Amino acid sequence: MKTLIVLAHPRRQSLSGQVADAFATGATAKGHEVEFADLISEGSDPVLREADEPDWDNPDKVYSAEVRREMARIERNEATVMVFPIWWWSMPAILKGWMDRVWNNGWAYGARQFPQKRAWMIGVCGSNAAAYAKRGYDGAIETQLGVGILDYCRIAERRMELLYGSMEGDAKLHQILAQARSLGESF
Repeated sequence: MKTLIVLAHPRRQSLSGQVADAFATGATAKGHEVEFADLISEGSDPVLREADEPDWDNPDKVYSAEVRREMARIERNEATVMVFPIWWWSMPAILKGWMDRVWNNGWAYGARQFPQKRAWMIGVCGSNAAAYAKRGYDGAIETQLGVGILDYCRIAERRMELLYGSMEGDAKLHQILAQARSLGESF
């Protein structure tokens, strides 16, 4: 399966970048083909301007050339996996802006649905699972991102995966990378 891996972190060698690489290693070991989209190093513009604003009266609106290129990149793949750190209980602004602009009305939702049947989100969390569960952050993230975006776009095979404990030392970092590789292998 041809898979677009979208990375949203300012440092390519960050843990999020390493998670994306580990996922890719696992996926390619199982015969998948991957393409990377490193939003920050590519200079993706997260600002939604008028040219890319959803037009609820026109599901056939033609969006900007930049957005059409991103749509084409998604369409040439069969699945999308987004890898990002959890900041402020959500995704980084670069990824949210990319989705605001590219996953647009008439292409990802509305009269049409997202062109792929499979899309996953992998969030890297600083705290452990118990800390997220204590205040319901894990459920809130699932509702906001998994349901609010992936379900809204009618993605049949969607998954929201949180990798916990990135600030708990080297042993935990190795465990997170092993989890990411395993996710790629099971993709």
